Amino acid sequence: MLTDTQCRTAKPKEKPYKLRDGKGLYLEIKPNGAKAWRYRFELHESEAVKESTFAIGEYASIPSGETPEEAQARRRGLRFSLSEAREERTKARALVKQGINPAHHRQRERIKQTLENAVTFEAVAKEWLALKDWEDVTKARRLDMLTRIVFPKIARLPIKSLTPAQILDVLKTAATKNGPTVAAEARRTISGIFDLAISTLRANADPVYPIRKALPTNKTQHKRALNVEEIGQLLRDVDRHGGRYETVTAFRLMWLTLCRPSEAVEAEWSEFDLDAATWRIPAARMKKRKDHMIPLPSQAVAMLNVLHGLTGRYTYLFPHRDDRTKPMAAASFRQMLKVLGWSGKYSPHATRTTGSTRLNELGFPSDWIERQLAHIEPNAVRRTYNHAEHFAERVKMMQQWADMLDKWSKSGIQMVPAKKSAT
Repeated sequence: MLTDTQCRTAKPKEKPYKLRDGKGLYLEIKPNGAKAWRYRFELHESEAVKESTFAIGEYASIPSGETPEEAQARRRGLRFSLSEAREERTKARALVKQGINPAHHRQRERIKQTLENAVTFEAVAKEWLALKDWEDVTKARRLDMLTRIVFPKIARLPIKSLTPAQILDVLKTAATKNGPTVAAEARRTISGIFDLAISTLRANADPVYPIRKALPTNKTQHKRALNVEEIGQLLRDVDRHGGRYETVTAFRLMWLTLCRPSEAVEAEWSEFDLDAATWRIPAARMKKRKDHMIPLPSQAVAMLNVLHGLTGRYTYLFPHRDDRTKPMAAASFRQMLKVLGWSGKYSPHATRTTGSTRLNELGFPSDWIERQLAHIEPNAVRRTYNHAEHFAERVKMMQQWADMLDKWSKSGIQMVPAKKSAT
């Protein structure tokens, strides 16, 4: 058996020579002074026995004060101490007993590692995004979030190597700099990307799962229904807002139709028939991927006729301020609400909750309200037999809703139940 002193003090000679350790392991001393660990083994192939030599790596004397990280880097460079070379011999012997050539095994592992390193998080993220059945605008928004929040930290890292600690660092930074809503979106997105990686054998586990409860619950989504007084105050505040006319108009369109914020800001003129007072949102832009016809109350028609004189030459009703070929960002609503002092008390998504609550209180049938909100009937049997759109009834309902909004925007006006003829 060798000692480390023998290995360290061995001097070169004119010809290579060996210092044997045992069980096939030896240290070869070359004339140039290089010291290399070798493992000699016999491999049974078919009926023949073939002798081979496995080059484990170079001899290394462990420096004083070497850290675990430095030791790991040294071993990755195939530089081993005596005790480490014995461990490598043990691994190689185990492979030989299975009929595997250690040299071939190392070569395959290197190729595998190279391929895994080439599969970066960014590459899988973009593949995941391309597979989504989303509108281009939605994909662009999600890619923008990834580019700003996630990619700066982990884009170029092999997806298989990412750890929960690294993902937690991404999410904590997002929560600190951008808020819990953005952090929650990043968490869901990263988890979705790992679902694809796992299903395609490019990752073994989702590192999001162990840290899913590490961040505080997102409390910034305010979806509580506003009462009548709050609705009136909000609409008065928005009317007095000195910002862009398009932002205010998009906000009012959302309230007059109870559409989703994204459906309002991304609306295209080709979807509207102002003479017929209708708005048909194509399936591609709807959450449930089904065309949705919305009746327009007279207030909405009048408002959009004015808007057409300003933006009618563009594709979108509410074009982006900097690039008129793109739609306004839904974040414009949040910025306006922040200026008005409504941030933290109300979010645009609460509009639909408010509309549903108030229309039910006004006495309108729930089927009409659910169809206006483009909700799908949860009862499968009832959904099969109930295909009614209730469009004519919704025309009357939404006109009364618009009239009530006008009244509530004037202080002191209370709710009035729906007319009996409407129900």
